[in-house]
Amino acid sequence: MKKHYLLNWVWGMLLWSTVNVSAQNAALKNFPEGSQPQEVGDRIVNKFLKTPHTRFGNPRAEKAPDYITYPDACTWLGALWYAKATDNKLMTAGLVKRFEPLFSTEKHMLPRMVHVDYNVVGAVPLEIYIQKQGGQEYYDLGMKYADTQWQVPADAKPEQRAYADKGYSWQTRIWIDDMFMITTIQSQAYRVTGDRKYIDRAANEMVMYLKEIQRPNGLFYHSPEAPFFWARGNGWMAAGMAELLSALPEDNPNRPAIMKAYKTMMKTLKKYQGKEGLWHQLIDEREAWNETSGTAMFTYAMIVGVKKGWLDEKEYALVAHKGWLGLVSYINADDEVEDVCEGTNIKNDKNHYMNRKRITGDLHAHAPLLWCATELVTVN
Repeated sequence: MKKHYLLNWVWGMLLWSTVNVSAQNAALKNFPEGSQPQEVGDRIVNKFLKTPHTRFGNPRAEKAPDYITYPDACTWLGALWYAKATDNKLMTAGLVKRFEPLFSTEKHMLPRMVHVDYNVVGAVPLEIYIQKQGGQEYYDLGMKYADTQWQVPADAKPEQRAYADKGYSWQTRIWIDDMFMITTIQSQAYRVTGDRKYIDRAANEMVMYLKEIQRPNGLFYHSPEAPFFWARGNGWMAAGMAELLSALPEDNPNRPAIMKAYKTMMKTLKKYQGKEGLWHQLIDEREAWNETSGTAMFTYAMIVGVKKGWLDEKEYALVAHKGWLGLVSYINADDEVEDVCEGTNIKNDKNHYMNRKRITGDLHAHAPLLWCATELVTVN
């Protein structure tokens, strides 16, 4: 725990210990000054608006980005959600204005539509369109990112064509990160069109991933080649399931399997939450350091579950409350979240995960923090 955040954390824990566990609203609404969702959300969005495009989320990367990377897109999307939830029209206008150059002077910064991490960028113009802050060009751009995820290119590899032949995205690679990237752009396409093919194929894709890589305890290896419960990787899956289930119609045949997988994961995550409210860089390794991006994603998934009635509020509302307070204690005076795991490729080596660098201000944590803030400010 950072010393300069200790007082805030102590007050938070005192409040947490006195919350009536039978009241979801109390657990998800009562926060001490400095930790209130709207205070925190305003700080993080305003920081984003002042921060240039990053290279894979790191504002201090030595090299400038060649294109808009997925941490920026996920933060942008979260900021738009948050601005709408708080009815902050000035903030919304600033977020839209930031996108406008991508149709002109920054058009070269739009990523190619050839990878799950690239295609998720389309969720941002679709959100701008959904909020009636942008016209047909926003719709067309966003839908192109959604549609090309299932349109097999001529130069696709045999393994990509094999997935497509089975009805899955040709961009499938069985990495847990994918289950936020794919489900988010497809969910957005469903929201904007009402066409169930988008949400149905996202759900079908999710079920395939669950069968392939979810472990009996509900957690996920980073990939079949990397049998470690890496926090942020699991965070993408937790957030992806919460986001997908929020959009998925009740009569979708894959919904029960996804809900079961989600609840199994939440149960195990509850068990591994640390004393300070955070989860570790490797979830089941107590000696691993507290990691903020995974914590934010797990907290978001639980907040959504409690609000939607999927999770027992007596068990999970306080876990989410504790997670939020722990996460907020890692925001520094410059409105940056600390102790964010650096970008992490797959490697069959435990130390590869245990010894990752801790980044300050990385958007991998700022994005899910905004998702949490959005859900918390809309608690009734």
